[in-house]
Parts: sequence; structure tokens; C-alpha cells
Amino acid sequence: MKRNEFIKTCGIGCLGVMAGSLILSSCASTSRIKAPINGSFLEISPMSFENEGSFRNYVIVENERLQYPISVFRMDEFNYKALYMRCTHQGTELQVFGDRLQCPAHGSEFTNNGTVQNGPADKDLRSFPVIVENNLIKIDLS
Repeated sequence: MKRNEFIKTCGIGCLGVMAGSLILSSCASTSRIKAPINGSFLEISPMSFENEGSFRNYVIVENERLQYPISVFRMDEFNYKALYMRCTHQGTELQVFGDRLQCPAHGSEFTNNGTVQNGPADKDLRSFPVIVENNLIKIDLS
């Protein structure tokens, strides 16, 4: 292969990799929202789960009064699971991957119900009761 052909082939390959990573990153849009706390309830709209005609499996909810965000999983139209995104091993903020939460520090994994799947964590995640009322999803922080 001649030098010019090699440079052209490598350049096209690099552009393809960059374009592919942009496309994949746009598909994995994580929805982080800020939500108000009203009394002892963190309140979000069910519309937070809408995503261009379909529904997200989860949203990550933040409020300045919370030390860690809360991931809210949509189990079905009327049932949600709210989990505190703090690893029970050493307190690192968790990351959501599909229907799993994972600790970037030591690799602990939890299900979308908060159950430990893989250690070193040995305690389930803190979960919060969720009520759907008046077109609001209310997460009871008390």
C-alpha cells in the first residue's frame, strides 16, 4: 500500500469511528432532572419518562437538598421504584446502566429493585416509597 492510500484509509477509518461514537452516545441519553421537594415529597412528572414517542426506563432526579441523586425506575405505567444512588459499600455515587446500578469505585452492582447483585457491597440500596397522585410521582423522603 502506498503512503497516500494508507493515510486516506486511516483518515476515513478515524472519521467512521468518531461518527459511530457520536451516534451511540446520542442513543444513550440519560435524563437528569431537577425536582422540587414539597413537604417530605420529591415530586416529578410522569412526563419526565417520555422520550420521543417512547418511555425511558429511568430518570435520575436531583435536588440541592439531597447529597446524592435518586434514580427512579419506571416498572410499568403506574409503578415506580426510587433508589438512593449511594453505594452501600463505601458511599460512592452510583451510575445507571440500563436496569442496573453500578459503583465506579469497586464494581458493586445492584438491580433496579436495589438488591445487591455483585459485591463488595453486602447491603441493598436505600429505597423510597413512591406514590402516583394527581398526575405527579411523589417520592417519600421521610
